[in-house]
Amino acid sequence: MDTQTLIYIFVGLSFALYIGIAIWSRAGSTKEFYVAGGGVNPVVNGMATAADWMSAASFLSMAGIIAFSGYDGSVYLMGWTGGYVMLALLLAPYLRKFGQFTVPDFIGTRYYSNAARVVAVICLIFISFTYIAGQMRGVGIVFSRFLDVPIDLGVIIGMGIVFFYAVLGGMKGITYTQVAQYCVLIFAYMVPAFFISFMVTGNPVPQLGLGSTVNDGSGLYLLEKLDLVLQDLGFGPYTDGSKSMIDVFCITAALMIGTAGLPHVIVRFFTVPKASDARKSAGWALIFIALLYTTAPAVGAFARINFIESVNDKDYASAPDWFKNWEANDLIAWTDKDGDGKMKYRAGSPFVGTPEFTGDVGENGERIIANAPDMASENEIYVDRDIMVLANPEIAKLPGWVIALVAAGGLAAALSTAAGLLLVISSSISHDLLKSTFRPQITEKGELMAARIAATAAIVVAGYLGIYPPGWVAQVVAFAFGLAAASLFPAIFMGIFSKSMNKEGAIAGMVSGLVFTFSYIAYFKLVSPDANVAANWLFGISPEGIGAIGMLINFTVAIAIAKVTAPTPVAVRKLVDSIRVPRGAGDAGSH
Repeated sequence: MDTQTLIYIFVGLSFALYIGIAIWSRAGSTKEFYVAGGGVNPVVNGMATAADWMSAASFLSMAGIIAFSGYDGSVYLMGWTGGYVMLALLLAPYLRKFGQFTVPDFIGTRYYSNAARVVAVICLIFISFTYIAGQMRGVGIVFSRFLDVPIDLGVIIGMGIVFFYAVLGGMKGITYTQVAQYCVLIFAYMVPAFFISFMVTGNPVPQLGLGSTVNDGSGLYLLEKLDLVLQDLGFGPYTDGSKSMIDVFCITAALMIGTAGLPHVIVRFFTVPKASDARKSAGWALIFIALLYTTAPAVGAFARINFIESVNDKDYASAPDWFKNWEANDLIAWTDKDGDGKMKYRAGSPFVGTPEFTGDVGENGERIIANAPDMASENEIYVDRDIMVLANPEIAKLPGWVIALVAAGGLAAALSTAAGLLLVISSSISHDLLKSTFRPQITEKGELMAARIAATAAIVVAGYLGIYPPGWVAQVVAFAFGLAAASLFPAIFMGIFSKSMNKEGAIAGMVSGLVFTFSYIAYFKLVSPDANVAANWLFGISPEGIGAIGMLINFTVAIAIAKVTAPTPVAVRKLVDSIRVPRGAGDAGSH
């Protein structure tokens, strides 16, 4: 059976499974739609949380970043993993004990203010739409290659699938769908990693293969060989970093703190029966997440070395099939600068700016690029870093069923997180804006209908952002984490650990952190992308890391305003004390 047929079978079966689960677990009440009825087993919830958290950025893009950035890519690994530990230990159990199942609900109740609730909804929508843009872009990339459709059409197909099982099943359907998606994505990630690790180093365990010698008889360790190969091609050593220390620190901090403020992950801790189960599910989720995250550095290193050996200085006329496949989808390109018909992969950019494909074919059969070649660089190959995990099995010439499995896994990773984010957006609009603020008299049936309408509208916006994203997948997701760090995290943290923080301080802090961080990212990524260089950054901090500064602004403004405004009511101070009292922590929703 050919590879394309296998892809159709694997992807079709996985989608049939997800949709079948959505129909089986259809939400019939708002509690089932928002928090799956609150009765999910901790192990099951841990698996669903892992799938929710390990998005297209984790599955598709993180190993690609590590492959092309080397040491610099480790900030994503450290930030996202460390952030989950912070969330699990610092916030999740207390939020679960508080008993409100959305972040705006917590902020609105803790800060005794509908205005605070509305500001939190606005922050959440900014975060969620930024995050979901990366997921829909990932869906588009997978569909474009493996179903042989344009990226734009791939995004639209993904929108339709998410619409079906997220809008129909709500959190109940999403929870059990995400369990299936975790099984698919982790199997899809690990199987090719085992294959490739054994092929490159003779050690089938990728985590150990990363530190093993290669199979070419040179006696060199994998990272040692990669350093030498890259330096020969004009790149810096793979194991050296080029980012400044302050930028590395701020990106790591923004990702870590942003993880602890992500609303679609926090809401998962309300789907278990009691607060003690929230701790258990957090621990299980960390184990499930670690399987992929400890494998990603090895996958990135294997991908880079295999990519170089597969294409560098090879005749384009005899280019491997995988190169032509991805080239047909405008995700890899070659321009023959010296006219010798050979593909040269070197340091530098092959084109001036981002490649603009004309759809025409050159004399050697290559895809014509409208951009002028960058003649200051010897590099002739453009490659989208988001394709490396998907292309890795093809580059390594693995069996067709492995390639099909990776396609299904990539879609599972992107769709699982997209569904969770859509639910957060819809519940914020229907529950926090309508039910809790503007239309408290709305019936449960009306609220459920409003949630589904909001989810539908959110899918349309998410699809647009997926078609016109402001960067590659992990970069877009990093912006969402920065926004979460600068806006919601300080309000949640101080809401739990500071009895003196009042509504005026919290609102001022959230607004100032969000406005500063969003403005900084928008300026360098949308308004003036040509200015996005280290020399122009504030203190040398990139847009990916500016959320750390936004967080400090939030804390500073909030504390300053709280000191000159009315103190927190006594009832709220007692409420904060009750959240942190260990005795009775197992009582769900105890105040």
